Amino acid sequence: MFSIHEGRHGCFDVNLPWELINSTGSVCSVGPFRAGLPVHIPLWLAVHLRRQRKCRIVPPQWMDVDTLEEIKEEEKRSKFFTKMPSDNYMVEAQLIFGCAAEDIPRCDEIRTIIKDIFDIRESKLRTSVDAFIKGEGTYAKLDNLTLLEMHAIRPILPHALDHISRYQRVASATQRDMSSLGLNTSNLSSSYHSQSRI
Repeated sequence: MFSIHEGRHGCFDVNLPWELINSTGSVCSVGPFRAGLPVHIPLWLAVHLRRQRKCRIVPPQWMDVDTLEEIKEEEKRSKFFTKMPSDNYMVEAQLIFGCAAEDIPRCDEIRTIIKDIFDIRESKLRTSVDAFIKGEGTYAKLDNLTLLEMHAIRPILPHALDHISRYQRVASATQRDMSSLGLNTSNLSSSYHSQSRI
């Protein structure tokens, strides 16, 4: 939920709550809206009203330079993913910056810090995926990833794991065939392990 205030380009005063249908199909109400008083509403509605210049968006508490600098430093220090202040921090920031950058104090600094945090986390994610593949793992547990970060590796990981699986099946079949012919398979096995760790 995001706070909004009355817009500079006209009065926004609706005394009755609005009824909206949320993503689950149930009806929820927001408001009442009174000029000059902040009200918590869903982000999509705040963006819609801001684009119509009927309100200004009050940024969420985490969208602050000092808070984000602390998160960035913690992300750098920790080898694990830190808990983000919002599961959709990057998407929320992009939506707010896209329609209400002038409502956010120190907007450019905040935008840069958020991008830095995302880049640090993306680098950690690549390192984790690389270690997972090289370790020939069958599963991995990565806490505190956001949906956007999971979506970023989604196209790569299954494709890479399919190739590794095919390579392992071919190597195993070749080793069985060579064993049945009475050939030495130790060279093949060591060759496979050295190639699979590249």
